[in-house]
Amino acid sequence: MRAERLAGRAPVFENARVIYCVIPRELEAELFEQLTEHYRENPNVEVIVDRRTGPDRRSDQRGGGNRVVRDRRRSRIPGTFLGTDPPG
Repeated sequence: MRAERLAGRAPVFENARVIYCVIPRELEAELFEQLTEHYRENPNVEVIVDRRTGPDRRSDQRGGGNRVVRDRRRSRIPGTFLGTDPPG
């Protein structure tokens, strides 16, 4: 019934989880066809080849060190809090 109501609309994804099976480029010839065939029946698994090139930016200490982590929450009012113990 839901498919009938949504006919002609873009597909609706309801918390669909996809598992990516990432294959290094060096092993593509050996593993891609084999893993694609293995996971053929499972629509939640997608086999992909890692095609990234160049140096890993996370390990580069020469540049890009301008990133600053800031706490955007409002700072608390300076001073001390009252005690929580009832008066004696």
